[in-house]
Amino acid sequence: MILRIRIGKLRKKGFLYTAILLWLVSVSPAATDTDLALLGDQGNGSRAVPVHFIPLLDEEGEKIAPGNDPLLPFSIRKTCGSCHNYEKISKGWHFNAANPAVASGRPGQPWIFVDTETATQIPLSYRSWQGTFRPEQIGMTPWQFTEAFGRQMPGGGAGELDEADSGDEVMRRLISGKLEINCLSCHNSNPGQDQAEYAVQIASQNFRWAATASCEFASVAGSAKSMPGTYDPFMPEELEDPKLVPPTVTYRENAFDHKKQVFFDVGRKIPAERCYFCHSSTAVSESSSEEPLADEDVHLAAGLTCVDCHGGGIDHSTIRGYESEAETSSNPLVALSSCKGCHLGEESSSAPVAGRLGAPKPKHIGIPVVHFEKLTCTACHSGIWPNKKAYNIKTSQSHGLGTHGISKSADILPHIISPVFSDSGRPDGKIAPNNLIWPAFWAGLKEQKVTPVSLEVVRSVVGKIIAGGESAGAGNWPALTSEQITTALKAMSSMNLAEGKPVYICGGKLYQIDDKTTALVAVEHDAAKPYLWPIAHDVRPAAQSLGVRSCKDCHSTDAPVFFGDVAVDSPLAPKAVASRKMIEFMEVDPVYTRLFAMSFVFRPWLKVVALATCAVLAGVLLLYALKALCCIARIMVGKD
Repeated sequence: MILRIRIGKLRKKGFLYTAILLWLVSVSPAATDTDLALLGDQGNGSRAVPVHFIPLLDEEGEKIAPGNDPLLPFSIRKTCGSCHNYEKISKGWHFNAANPAVASGRPGQPWIFVDTETATQIPLSYRSWQGTFRPEQIGMTPWQFTEAFGRQMPGGGAGELDEADSGDEVMRRLISGKLEINCLSCHNSNPGQDQAEYAVQIASQNFRWAATASCEFASVAGSAKSMPGTYDPFMPEELEDPKLVPPTVTYRENAFDHKKQVFFDVGRKIPAERCYFCHSSTAVSESSSEEPLADEDVHLAAGLTCVDCHGGGIDHSTIRGYESEAETSSNPLVALSSCKGCHLGEESSSAPVAGRLGAPKPKHIGIPVVHFEKLTCTACHSGIWPNKKAYNIKTSQSHGLGTHGISKSADILPHIISPVFSDSGRPDGKIAPNNLIWPAFWAGLKEQKVTPVSLEVVRSVVGKIIAGGESAGAGNWPALTSEQITTALKAMSSMNLAEGKPVYICGGKLYQIDDKTTALVAVEHDAAKPYLWPIAHDVRPAAQSLGVRSCKDCHSTDAPVFFGDVAVDSPLAPKAVASRKMIEFMEVDPVYTRLFAMSFVFRPWLKVVALATCAVLAGVLLLYALKALCCIARIMVGKD
């Protein structure tokens, strides 16, 4: 198939011409120089946005015209890359996760792989975040990762990483193409940009067609997933099965102008709705409504957009916004784009920088300084107002919010719990609100190190054992029993399927077979700890911040910040009854915290007693002052 594709191209250009051209491109320094500034990367000082009437180029760099046969999708790498340095952009935060040389920074939201057949819920990331696992550790190739999560990826990264593809996937990728960085996912200002359609194309393995299908001037029909392994999208032949529809592009009739160019309605200031497709979250309510329970972030309500705080230059080094980010980021605006940097400014700055974009400078009158030493700004201002029982939430990345055909069940996996206040693992030691998941997966234990077992292996053995049990509902945990875990672990052990001793992790425990009693035992292990990642949005205004009513918002015996319930999510029956107190996720003394909270019960009385005491003391002092004045008066009269 590779030869057939290339021969078709060589027939058009001639073998010698093409070979020389490819050699020149491969050895040219400009072809690999990520610092090369192209036409679109050099600003002219104007804040106006250039008009983008440009030709569409396919992945071979050929111009696309309405009469072409076959009519191919345009390539972002070639079309946008003719004016913008694609290689430099690919080093940006949204696209560089698969690059091991990139500093991981503060732990963030992982990609959560869920498999109900094997009672698996495991956080994945190509970044080295403690508590996450690399996709290849569960046997997931970049191809499979892209197919599973590409719906809400902006392309690039794993979507273009094909070195680790299996044999069959190499052929499938030749049909589907690579998932290039989709500039339009963010920069297309046209309301016709349809990211839900982008997700449909990913599910159909139409990777090279996804960007074209999601824009407003083209549509794509057919599926690369259903194509035979010998199908050639560049030289398509008639298929034997008439029911199979190959990927086919249709461009809008008036998309091309008289120069065969297309207008792209792109802009620098990305609308918040573009960010929302991948970065939305909503609490699961009793009515199973998907509508958010909280107001929109106060910054957006005030007229700002996401990129006002989370911007970046042509290198796309997107600002994440946490205070220590300057240690791993080269973006000069990082220090001024955190909560503190924007609202309070930097003391060492030569010019006043507080109040960026109209940000008010908070006074925090009456709040003891210790709060700013122990709490992040987000602890009081961000996320859903804490409840006595932490909420279950859904996120775009984990639940596909905004895509077609998703389950709206309140019990659908993965189960994410929020907000959970914790300072655990934070380098600054400050308490912050977090999202939390309890991992559940099958693994091997060797020298206290846990290594997940390949999903394919787990499905072939464990899946059959669990299949005979009860289900808690479509998309929810299976009703896993201790007997099933025992049977599965013994089967894995007999077939040497795990690296070390087979174990199962769920609900914060590591389950293994005791060597002496052969019984199932549960022990503590770091790999079984929940994975937490900080949240910053939606930001609540000062009038809705914690403590605005009184100190009892946090310092009472039932305050959710310290004493709220956090469910221990687990497929192991009986479940939904276990929970932990919020304070267990903090490195603070629970006895002292509870006693301190109890003191607030008597504080009103203490204030009354203190005021009354002060009044008595003031009366006594006044009485003695009057007596002293009388004595002075008598002395003065006697002298006269």
